[in-house]
Amino acid sequence: MDNLVLDGGFADLVKDSQSVFRTVMDALSRPGLKQPIHVDAAPPAPLSPEVAAIALTLADHDSPVWLDETLAASEAVVAWLKFHTGAPIVSDPREADFALVTGWATLPKLDAFGIGTDEYPDRSTTVVLAVEGFDGADRTITGPGIKDTGTLTIAGITGDFIAQWALNRELFPCGVDVVFAGAGQVVGLPRTTRIVEA
Repeated sequence: MDNLVLDGGFADLVKDSQSVFRTVMDALSRPGLKQPIHVDAAPPAPLSPEVAAIALTLADHDSPVWLDETLAASEAVVAWLKFHTGAPIVSDPREADFALVTGWATLPKLDAFGIGTDEYPDRSTTVVLAVEGFDGADRTITGPGIKDTGTLTIAGITGDFIAQWALNRELFPCGVDVVFAGAGQVVGLPRTTRIVEA
């Protein structure tokens, strides 16, 4: 088997996955706050280390993963994810527990993903979106986990995404959650969070 597939996973599976899990949970419980993610994952390009670390931590043989067109076109990425997580790769984003996306340009509309059901809202898709960083225009956010108001600052975020997010939030308790990952940090945006229009 190609060394590119075998290599690049966590050096210490238990310690690293626990660290990343805590980081992701902190990010989703405290929306908008940047959380440092300490990883040594070295996946094949174009899968970023931050997105790869989250996949290594959350995905397994019982959690289908959807890949955007850029990642799905890379045989090395697909093989690496299958080897290190055992997760089935699905072509329909509605069937995915997790969606891995390389950037804004390849992010489908949020309503393309699974939103769960009233009985099982947890059966929705968590979107893990690679971003270049956490600078740009500040957006005011409110909701659980935020005292009064908070700030969401994500490079490349668009008005169209904010409009989609408003529709996603109206689906509560259903709807998708998003984890932004890049530049050694993650930021959570759970479905309960409201992005206040400027």
